[in-house]
Amino acid sequence: MATYKILVIDDEPGIRSGVARILKNFKADYPFLEEPIDFEIFEAGTGEEGLEIINQQRPDILLLDNKLPGMQGVEVLEYIKKNSIDLIVVMITSYASLELAVKATRDGAFDFIPKPFTPQELRASIENISKHLYLKKMTQKLRIEGKQIRFQFLSVLSHELKSPLNAIEGYLRMIKERQLGQNLDDYDYVITRSFERIKGMRSLVMDMLDLTKLESRKSGHERVRVNLFEVAQNAVDIMRPYAIQKDVDIYIHATKDISLVANRDEMEIVFNNLISNAVKYNSQGGRVDCTIKQVENNIVISVSDTGIGIKHDELERIFDDFYRIKDATTKNISGSGLGLSILKKTIDLYQGTVSVESIEEKGSTFTVMIPVT
Repeated sequence: MATYKILVIDDEPGIRSGVARILKNFKADYPFLEEPIDFEIFEAGTGEEGLEIINQQRPDILLLDNKLPGMQGVEVLEYIKKNSIDLIVVMITSYASLELAVKATRDGAFDFIPKPFTPQELRASIENISKHLYLKKMTQKLRIEGKQIRFQFLSVLSHELKSPLNAIEGYLRMIKERQLGQNLDDYDYVITRSFERIKGMRSLVMDMLDLTKLESRKSGHERVRVNLFEVAQNAVDIMRPYAIQKDVDIYIHATKDISLVANRDEMEIVFNNLISNAVKYNSQGGRVDCTIKQVENNIVISVSDTGIGIKHDELERIFDDFYRIKDATTKNISGSGLGLSILKKTIDLYQGTVSVESIEEKGSTFTVMIPVT
């Protein structure tokens, strides 16, 4: 049976003992688990004491109050972020401090639980967090154990996508119960968060479908002559609404008859991922250039942007499954971390190559080479 460690940092003994009592015999269970998850509870009355426990016990989940004697909760959150400590932080706070809790979620907290909370609310929140943590641990195993775990992971995600996200349900409840008052403007942030979760879920569904096709080898069986200019234009049309929002201009440089014997769905995967990333990670008012040409016996596809660029130490990892660049410049950009991995797997089917050159704050250029034979 898996056991997750939960640390509660709160200066109110009643809150700490209440959490321990509520979760004492609680187990999180899902149809895809062989055994349910139980919990081991640790308590701290100050931020300083909590950091000692974090460094010694390495908890999986942190329930963190902000108003603490001495070191404040947001300072604990900053320490965790600065030291890249791998745990899920959930703020527990009074209704009067909801604005602070919302700010904390922007700074790295996974979510927040308003207090006073009922046992049912706490258990539901811990159940949702445990589900997220389980999926996160699965992605880490994925890089080590290969395809068998990958299919298990996809099975788990498929199950999760059948029902609404608990986070969205929580935000809707806040709106329905008018927890932030009667002024609709006060709910803009939770509405935006809900849309982001839905957008991320939709993106994940599409990436899962692409990855499943590639892993099962079902794609690639039918290859015909594909007009690459038309495929690129379709990808541009799909991204144009988002490009207009960001005031990004997209240009295609290619003859209208350039083609390749390939599977059309796979070529759509290539162009959709390249152009989508070039727009998403671009700067406001930026530019994307997609060039397609034949050089000797290769089709060369090059997509350049004028965006935020990629750090040098990130370049070797961006094609890994489920890898996402996480920093201040990307925290508001949704994605599954599968797009570039799927792109590379697709190019591998054609014995081709994909490479990237990037300069921070200047932009990136992705280059794909596919043999015409």
